Amino acid sequence: MRISLYVKVLFGYLIFGVLGFITIAFFSSNMTLQYLEEDRADQLYNEASLIADNCRSRYSGSDIDFNSLGPQLSSIGSYFDADIWIVEQQGAIVYRSDGKATGTVIKNFDPSEQGRGRYVIGHYYGMFEGQVLSVTAPITANFNTYGYVVLHQSLSNIYVVRDQILNIIYITFLVILALSLIVLWIIRVYIFQPIKQITTAAKEFAAGNLNYSIKIHSEDEIGYLADTLNYMAHELNNKEMDQKKFISNVSHDFRSPLTSIKGYLEAMIDGTIPPELHEKYMKLVIAETERLTKLTSRTLALQSLDSKGNLLDITVFDINQTIRDTVAAFEGICQPKSLSFDLIFSERHSYVQADMVKIQQVLYNLIDNAIKFSKPSSTIWIETYERHNKIFTSVKDSGVGIPRESQNKIWNRFYKSDSSRGKDKSGTGLGLSITKEIITAHNENIDVISTEGIGTEFIFTLPKGTPPKN
Repeated sequence: MRISLYVKVLFGYLIFGVLGFITIAFFSSNMTLQYLEEDRADQLYNEASLIADNCRSRYSGSDIDFNSLGPQLSSIGSYFDADIWIVEQQGAIVYRSDGKATGTVIKNFDPSEQGRGRYVIGHYYGMFEGQVLSVTAPITANFNTYGYVVLHQSLSNIYVVRDQILNIIYITFLVILALSLIVLWIIRVYIFQPIKQITTAAKEFAAGNLNYSIKIHSEDEIGYLADTLNYMAHELNNKEMDQKKFISNVSHDFRSPLTSIKGYLEAMIDGTIPPELHEKYMKLVIAETERLTKLTSRTLALQSLDSKGNLLDITVFDINQTIRDTVAAFEGICQPKSLSFDLIFSERHSYVQADMVKIQQVLYNLIDNAIKFSKPSSTIWIETYERHNKIFTSVKDSGVGIPRESQNKIWNRFYKSDSSRGKDKSGTGLGLSITKEIITAHNENIDVISTEGIGTEFIFTLPKGTPPKN
């Protein structure tokens, strides 16, 4: 059975409470009792020492005059709630502050058993039924010990004080426990509940519900995590929509030429198209298959950029020479429309640091687009120049232009403006998307400037490269 994190913390909190109570009940109790015993023993010993000094000064011969000393000792005993005894060396009790009969001899009396400690706890040679704390101070004079002052106090009095102190500790502990419950509740509200919401959201995302939103707006790490997950879900949702759109567009663009090919071939088989026109329509079929081949290769190229967009073969090359070579490949295509190229280079050589093969593909796509939509007998201008350690490349035509509302959409896969579809049915709608992906993979920018009826200019940047040494 899975146990939630909050239950585990609560269980740990209960263990802490129990262990805290046990610690107070045993360790604190013993330490408090020991402290009280030592403190009370010090007080009684100091008083016993004063009484011993008083007895020494009153000592004459072999007796002590208790007629004047007795009331004072009784008062001290009453104040400290202690019994005061004066004991001779042999253990005979010669005075008791409680007024009981004297003359009793303490069996096996030996003050040296007390050792170096100031007090002993016990029944004091069986003289008490309950445990008492006893301190002993010797009565000395002329380097002789004549007796002892012994003070006894019942431990029950110390126990009462100990219990009072423990009660204060227990109450303080309960107050701290109650305050920690409030802290635990705050942690539950501001940490565990948001974590639970994030867990629920993760399950929803895993189940495919990418429209689920985490409603956490705190300005902390949990809020940042929630915003990140919401952003991730939004991007995944957009990716999923793009994928569906991608499949829809691919299906549409594949179905159209396949339908044409099927129609032409069926018409030739059933005789609708006479034999003398077969060659004409077979060329149309070949053109449609070429369109399918072009569409397939560009789709694969775009997929390759998606998965390996950052795997670029960066080299330093002369983009001016690359432009000359690419333009030369279009001479045959330009002749039917009487198109010409005007190459404008600010320097004879302009070296860039990029993937040469992919930049050739960018130039091919932009020049192919310019040729496709240029007016007959017009000029296509290609220019390179340097700005801010970048090489700018411009491809400009004087064609039909791109409508303003379409200029932000031309980078989308399979997108074709109405004029594009009207002018050229063979386009795949992938050329500019591939171009954008390649330039973005280089961490550079590409922009478009276009006016309907006047023409279009594409400008992209590449980092300047260091010319090779001759």
